[in-house]
Amino acid sequence: MRLAALIFDVDGTLAETEEAHRAAFNRAFDARGLSWHWSRETYRDLLRTPGGKERMRAFQDSLPDAARRLAADEIAQLHAEKTAIYGDILNSGGLDLRPGVAGLIAAARAGGLRLAVATTTSRANVTALTRCCWRQEPDTVFDAIAAGDEVAAKKPAPDVYRLALARLGLPPDACIAFEDSAIGLRAALAAGLPVVVTPSTYTQGEDFTGAALVADSLTGLTPAQLARIGGDLA
Repeated sequence: MRLAALIFDVDGTLAETEEAHRAAFNRAFDARGLSWHWSRETYRDLLRTPGGKERMRAFQDSLPDAARRLAADEIAQLHAEKTAIYGDILNSGGLDLRPGVAGLIAAARAGGLRLAVATTTSRANVTALTRCCWRQEPDTVFDAIAAGDEVAAKKPAPDVYRLALARLGLPPDACIAFEDSAIGLRAALAAGLPVVVTPSTYTQGEDFTGAALVADSLTGLTPAQLARIGGDLA
């Protein structure tokens, strides 16, 4: 089947967002008077747990029994506060797309390919990113958006990719997924998609077995090359 769409993960794939996320978490913790602080090493470990609320729960579970425990509704509220802070960070212009992303998306659009997002993060964070990096709303940049809070199971489950495919109205063999992590790769492969991986700062050295291509960036990659990477897509 002919290549018809490109589906992108967000955090680490479109942009190196994780340091902005980490800063937002730490600011939210400070504002609440919590003693929590996530170093880069701690955050690298926590990224193995997809989802911000899930990471907070995983971190809390690692604390001594005597440490303060947040209830589920407190974690949800704290995560909402963190999301607002993340939006403020991006509104200040403190984020750039990774090399090659803007060019590939522009070339894909010019070539008649459709574009989608399949992400563990929230739609609010997708909006913050497109406003920061494109000065546009997400629906202007992408034809379909599937976010982590819209599916029953987050990556490495394939749910969010299946939702993106359903919203595009396309089968997996007409699309290529773009990821930066082993967790995301597993999710896309489970949905039947060929996958291009560009490892990010926090995912260097992970196992990307099964990827159709692993590259430092998307610089120079064209839709025609992607069609060949997809095998029978051309």
